[in-house]
Amino acid sequence: MTSLLLTNRTFDEIAVGDSATVEHVVETGGLASASDNVFSPRDFIGEVVARAIWSAASAADGARPPAGATIYLGQELKFQRPVAPGDTITATVSVIEKRTDKQIVVLDTRCLNQRGEEVLTGLATVITRFERLEWPQAVLPSLIAAAAQHQDQFDTIVADAKRSPPLKVAVIHPCSPEAIQASAEIREEGLLEPVLIGPEAKIRAAAAEAGVALDGFEIVCAEHSHAAAEQGVELAVAGKVAILMKGSLHSDELMGAVVAPSSGLRTERRISHAYVMDVPAYPKLLVVTDAAINIAPTLEQKRDICQNAVDLLHLLGNPEPRVAVLAAVETVNGKMPATLDAAALTVMAARGQITGARVDGPLAFDNAISLDAARTKGIVSPVAGQADILLVPDLEAGNMLAKQLLYFAGADAAGLVLGARVPIILTSRSDSLKVRIASAALAKLMAARRSAQGLPCQ
Repeated sequence: MTSLLLTNRTFDEIAVGDSATVEHVVETGGLASASDNVFSPRDFIGEVVARAIWSAASAADGARPPAGATIYLGQELKFQRPVAPGDTITATVSVIEKRTDKQIVVLDTRCLNQRGEEVLTGLATVITRFERLEWPQAVLPSLIAAAAQHQDQFDTIVADAKRSPPLKVAVIHPCSPEAIQASAEIREEGLLEPVLIGPEAKIRAAAAEAGVALDGFEIVCAEHSHAAAEQGVELAVAGKVAILMKGSLHSDELMGAVVAPSSGLRTERRISHAYVMDVPAYPKLLVVTDAAINIAPTLEQKRDICQNAVDLLHLLGNPEPRVAVLAAVETVNGKMPATLDAAALTVMAARGQITGARVDGPLAFDNAISLDAARTKGIVSPVAGQADILLVPDLEAGNMLAKQLLYFAGADAAGLVLGARVPIILTSRSDSLKVRIASAALAKLMAARRSAQGLPCQ
């Protein structure tokens, strides 16, 4: 089959006053920010404006010229009003200046919504060519298209969790409207039965501010946040609650009570955190660990962090997760400790010190999640391009990676603390309802399936 050939417009063919227009609808499933109902317009509009510029620079609407045909030098944008799901955005670019010495074209860029209101104005600068190029038309998946076609993977987890009766969760110091609202949401969803632990007067004041009735909620009085954390741990050790959940206290306070020598919740494993992420551009759940608890883990601690995440995915139905041990490069370098740890973890898995998973490293992020990137670099690996778990070198790297996926890739991230005798939900005030529900569902599935399978405490 012969591909349709596309061609660029040369510098001489472009005239001041020329324009091009591209229209696109904001999909409900595309480019969400931290809140389910608030969409960041920047990535979406940037894509639409870019398509309009390619239209002005080529002979086909929205066709991206090959590398070197049109070079995008810069963009000055001013956002005038928000963009929401369902809006129709029309981007128009008009040539306002040509600079012959450097083949530079300056374009005025404007975006209007379906009501004719300006949502963006600004200037774009590109370099074009004097000579003509030809290239075959290709259908390239855009981030927007991938997001629109994405099937929400948290839906299956929540549906599975709802099939069994609610489990009791100790909500530690829920003394803010957000913490009370989160407790009410997971109860209304039929996932968990919250036991509220903290100063009763503060809990009731927070509930009043949130507009939540506390009828039917069990309240366990505790004088302050430290006491609430200790009482929650005691209830978990006694088997009176199956899960712990952070309320409005600091994470360090809750985790301090969990890891205290006398808590009864510690195991032989290092406690770690896992972000279970639903990334629109990735075909399956992706776990990033550890991005919240262990600052600079040792090799032995990384082994535990890895095994904790592997065991979680076993409980979610993945019998042999693929673990990519991340570093900046794919080869072992004695000056880069992360590569040495990655190589050691790979050997440890081969020797049975990490079980139930395929582990490989060092792998850079692109090779861990992209088969094409791995092939380009000649990497032969059972993990490359297909990772289920990304084991990061340290907390700073993990935190930056997770937040980039959240804010640039439109991911959702449910968070759990692993390695204790019960799962622990660490909530954030910025978490959307969807993420809070998914975190509760994950914790419930983990607790229920360990119990059903008669698995011993870690």
